[in-house]
Amino acid sequence: MAVSFCGKRIILTRSSLVKTPRRNGYIVLVPEIGEDLQEKNPLLKDDGFPEFNRLTIEKCVAAIGKQSVEFEQGVRHIGETVEKMESPDLFKDMLNPIDELGTPLETTWGLAKTLYLGNKSLMPTKCYKNIHNRAKGARASKYIIKPIYQACKKAKEDGSLKMTEEQQRLVSKFVLEGKLNGLEVPPSDKDSYELAVYRMREKQTEFRDKLEVSTKQFKHILSDPNVVKDFPREFLKSIAVDSSQPEKGPWKITLEPHIMNTFLEYCPDRNLRWKVWVADRERSVPWEDRHVSTSVTLEYLRDARARKAKYLGYKSYTHMSMETKMAGSVENIYSVFDSLLEIAWPAQLQELDSLKSFAYDRGFDGNLQLWDLPYWSRKQQTTLHGINEVQLKEYFPLPQVLSGLFKLLERLFDIKFIERKTADVWHQDVRLIDIVEGNEIEPIASFYLDPYAREDEKFRIEESSGWMVTIRNRSAITQTNPLAALIFNFQPPRQDKPSLLTFKDLEVLFAKFGHAMQHLLTKTNHSEVAGFSYVEWDAVGISSNFILNWLYEYSTLKDIGTHYETGESLPKEMIEGLANIRSHMAGYTLCKKLYLSRLDLELHLNADIFWLDLVKKLWKKHFAFALDKRDGHVCSFEDIFSDEWGAAYYSHLWAQMVAADAYSAFQEVAPGDEQQQAEIGKRFKDTFLSSGGACHPSEVFRRFRGRDPSPNALIKNLGLKSQAKIQ
Repeated sequence: MAVSFCGKRIILTRSSLVKTPRRNGYIVLVPEIGEDLQEKNPLLKDDGFPEFNRLTIEKCVAAIGKQSVEFEQGVRHIGETVEKMESPDLFKDMLNPIDELGTPLETTWGLAKTLYLGNKSLMPTKCYKNIHNRAKGARASKYIIKPIYQACKKAKEDGSLKMTEEQQRLVSKFVLEGKLNGLEVPPSDKDSYELAVYRMREKQTEFRDKLEVSTKQFKHILSDPNVVKDFPREFLKSIAVDSSQPEKGPWKITLEPHIMNTFLEYCPDRNLRWKVWVADRERSVPWEDRHVSTSVTLEYLRDARARKAKYLGYKSYTHMSMETKMAGSVENIYSVFDSLLEIAWPAQLQELDSLKSFAYDRGFDGNLQLWDLPYWSRKQQTTLHGINEVQLKEYFPLPQVLSGLFKLLERLFDIKFIERKTADVWHQDVRLIDIVEGNEIEPIASFYLDPYAREDEKFRIEESSGWMVTIRNRSAITQTNPLAALIFNFQPPRQDKPSLLTFKDLEVLFAKFGHAMQHLLTKTNHSEVAGFSYVEWDAVGISSNFILNWLYEYSTLKDIGTHYETGESLPKEMIEGLANIRSHMAGYTLCKKLYLSRLDLELHLNADIFWLDLVKKLWKKHFAFALDKRDGHVCSFEDIFSDEWGAAYYSHLWAQMVAADAYSAFQEVAPGDEQQQAEIGKRFKDTFLSSGGACHPSEVFRRFRGRDPSPNALIKNLGLKSQAKIQ
């Protein structure tokens, strides 16, 4: 849908934030189908943008119910119709109509998620979960219509139909999704297959529930002000029993990741660090409270996943997972992992020796253990790189950072960011920004920017959390442009002080904007392969890691780092310290990522081997520390057992590796050569950002770099090669 252009070039100051009245949400019981909603998408205005000022829970619930039913009925009707046709047109009669049917459903789902993350009073958790589950179930129905699956499979196998590369990928998507949804399972195995799928869902939920209870069981009350004297003020506020008086105490420590991790970094009391570390490593273990133990649950889950893979014709759940991954095979992954570990292991040993000496010189007495690493590592990093976190924040006011980030993206990808003069938004801090390409006038995409934390109103999982929400995909079939929401929890402005960002905030900001670029700058015709749709899991994080790499460049830090009061540029020594910050404890950190990634793959390769035996086998190959007898971290490995990352956790590291190699193309250009950088930026845009899921990421990388990816660039960026040579 074409959107008329109106707006002004973005002015990045606090006063540029659009002002709209704040609203409070409430719950009204409404029919699921929403028969009173006659419009195709009642949540949108005539210009195709959401009417957030009038959006309510009941409207979202009614719309998602109506659109889900219409979508399910629609795809069934398509299947019944083409089954009766002698020679149906694959795209005209099937895939294009599915694209049209799916757009309203996807948009409403995206709007509901945006409200859920942006204003919980407008979209409470329970309401969103109901909408999420309803939309997810409806969306999956298109892959289990057998006539559509058979038509796509026939077209893929006989090769008689002339298709573009994008169309071939679209057809392949429906074939693969149909296969993974059990359409090829023989009737004799159907009941057993469906039982395995049911058990998977059941045990996933059971794991999540037990872990949640186990996590909430622990809390430690701090009363000694000496323990918290070096804690960041924002962190004190989040743990204070009375948040209005964060310095007074008492303070409550829990096992929520953003609380526990920050506590371990700043707590000077070793015994307290040990107590919290052990509590975390003993969450849901079988040798503590058996009522919340997940050990048996995760074994049942591993078994159910293995059985599902077997019924679908795969050797293991890990082998099945490779169908949707860029790496292609377990052997390819292990080959890369082995080469990385060969460098990371000696670097880890050197780093730990250095850290021990640093700690001993400052009065530490004893053997350095895992619960000591966060505390002493932070102190060493501060000393080595001269980074004072309180002072550093003053050089990164959000308006200046956004201005620098936008200039970088505009230069690399030949685009412009233009803020709309008026827009319906869910809070006065939210801005609607159009993206215009080259010398064009009409926007090619738009996104909402919601930057600030709002106490309990906004959903958050950690202090520096951020999300890129896909509201609408690009589709030439429905003539719609991409729409997204970027939602963060940065410190809001106070009196005459702007929002000041920590370096962790900067990392989140750059990564999420990188992620958004692939959704917003896609050029595909079909929604099913636009943006991140049908992008292999281990390639989804490439664009975010690619833009994140720019944050560590001297020129970028110089451009975005200006003191909010004096206007003074970020000092050279600070820039150099931040540019090299990734190298600190990089060997240990990489070994940890390699361990968790390989453990996940092995857990799903060898479902008949007890999890603790696999842990013991892999631990000693990746860590210089002995495995503590209280350490049952697998029992709280929620990403792979309660989330969807089973046999896919390695994807985060793989994307980081590929992104580093893609970024190395810019590192080969002479510093300051903006013309050459722009040419490479255009090539990255025309491959990684434009292609979406319309081309396999391995081929996308070859078109960008002219070869397959290598781990060497990641090793170089982390500063590991030079460290390893010292050994």
